[in-house]
Amino acid sequence: MPQIAVAVVGAETPGNVGTIARSMKNFGLTDLYLVDPPELDPEGEAYGFAGHAREDVLPNATTVDFEYLVENFYTVACTAITNEDATKHVRYPFVRPAELPDELRDLEADVCIVFGRESVGLANEELERLDRVCSIPASGDYPVLNLAQAATIVLYELRELTVSETQHPDEAHERANEHELEGLYETFDDYLRDVGHPEEKIPKTNRLFRRLLARAHPTGREARTLRGVLRRGAMRATGEIPRPDDEPDSREEN
Repeated sequence: MPQIAVAVVGAETPGNVGTIARSMKNFGLTDLYLVDPPELDPEGEAYGFAGHAREDVLPNATTVDFEYLVENFYTVACTAITNEDATKHVRYPFVRPAELPDELRDLEADVCIVFGRESVGLANEELERLDRVCSIPASGDYPVLNLAQAATIVLYELRELTVSETQHPDEAHERANEHELEGLYETFDDYLRDVGHPEEKIPKTNRLFRRLLARAHPTGREARTLRGVLRRGAMRATGEIPRPDDEPDSREEN
């Protein structure tokens, strides 16, 4: 996996720098480079917008010149619109953010994702010196994104390269094992019989339930919970658990 850094060229608003630092923290990046940055007052909006990134990413940001980025990184320039085709080469060809992980995964070089100014982005003269162009697909009626929003989208798409499985366990869906699922299918079959489902429809209903669960990929906990509900429903249907209307009123006993 390549090491991935972020650079912001000529940012005009301290708050955007802080928000980008926060997005970096969200998605596991730490190295921030600033070219011609605005003043970043520790008591100002940059640090106010940075969240927990005010503790490390933002104060450790390095101010460099544009030449430093060109000489030390494989650079990916981010621009909102291209207005280019195959006959021109400043902003073409370009890649979408979702395609970046596959392009960068096996790259044996340090990578820097480069964002430009809020008002005009990266100049053509700057784009010409960067290695790759990335453009975010948006509505043709208004394709220009806020700088911090654009950075967040790109960094989100890179998360599989920058955030480990252990750091975002919610994305690792632990499907119930086959033994647990087969137990659930058996309990569902018992439930159908106990509630008096038509005998001739039971095989088809079992198949439908199996197909439904196969699409849903339930976790072990979900499978166990469903199994418990079905068992209780079957016990209620067979009279092993009294219905609420059949249970003695505790207030009368008192």
